[in-house]
Amino acid sequence: MELSERQKKILRAIVELYVQNAEPVGSKAVAQWAGLDVSPATVRNEMAELSELGYLEQPHTSAGRIPSPKGYRLYVNELMEDYKLSIQETERINEALHTKMRALDQVINEAGQVVAKLTQYPAFALTAAPERVSIKRFDLLAVDQFSFIAVVMTDTNVVRNKLFRMAVEVGEAQLQMLGTLLNTSFTDHSLEELPQVRDKVARHAGQEAYELIELVTGFAVEVLEELRARSIHTAGIANLLEHPEYQSLEKAQPLMSLLSDAEFSPLPAPAGSDVGPSILIGPENVNETLKDSSVIMASYDLGDGMKGLIGVVGPTRMDYAKISARLSYVAKGLSWIVSQGGLPPEGLPGETSTKEEAP
Repeated sequence: MELSERQKKILRAIVELYVQNAEPVGSKAVAQWAGLDVSPATVRNEMAELSELGYLEQPHTSAGRIPSPKGYRLYVNELMEDYKLSIQETERINEALHTKMRALDQVINEAGQVVAKLTQYPAFALTAAPERVSIKRFDLLAVDQFSFIAVVMTDTNVVRNKLFRMAVEVGEAQLQMLGTLLNTSFTDHSLEELPQVRDKVARHAGQEAYELIELVTGFAVEVLEELRARSIHTAGIANLLEHPEYQSLEKAQPLMSLLSDAEFSPLPAPAGSDVGPSILIGPENVNETLKDSSVIMASYDLGDGMKGLIGVVGPTRMDYAKISARLSYVAKGLSWIVSQGGLPPEGLPGETSTKEEAP
């Protein structure tokens, strides 16, 4: 059944008032908020019909109404206005993200902390492991006659290095020959293929050369295993306790435990959409612990086909428009940092409103 324009205005008013106050909403407040030129009795009748249609819930017999997951979904899909970040908000986000580029994990972890502080909800940031990753290049650099540094670069342009100290002398010419062999035989192979290639090369290499090959390819395997592992960071878990829905420890504890789990993921697989933030409301979440909560996520680009997600978890009573806008901006900043090595001095380009807003 298609809702009337008045019913849509009433539903929108209830969602926005409940987001603001965390209290069931009565007909008089709805009439004033929505600017309806009708009596509270008419509004009550419309609210009763919205309840019968599943868009509203009544927590107590004498209380007002609150939105149901179905009501939130209609609000997000049809009634919610786009939220434009204020200049103050973009400046705060730019300042938080405008940092010297460090290890990717550290940047993602810091971005999660920024989001948790901006939204006052628990935040998560995760990276999607590439389906296939291989070593693109090996470089061996002599330090002295008994030590050298192995540098590996993957086909996703990740660079790692490791210092090896040997019990016997390793000459520069020997390292050059070993580097040529590694770049000829061990590049463009997946993690699963490297041991097979090493066994094949071992049949034609001397004992001393094979020991060096085993050391360097063992390091390459460590790097590929690290990149195949999904990286998950959470921040601001205690923020849950600041919201009325979770002030009961009995209700907050399962969700806090889930967010503290190193294997936590809001989705079966960390895939994001390029068209904008994704919003999962209540029962739309696959995890049973999230059935009474909402998850808002935005994807960011790590380059070379790799994606990540950054998002927040909180009650269904969230300001979806505002949080979606902030997450989109942070995700855009993360993509820029990864691709450019830092944000431009003037911050990210994009439309903002001029209205100043308190934190």
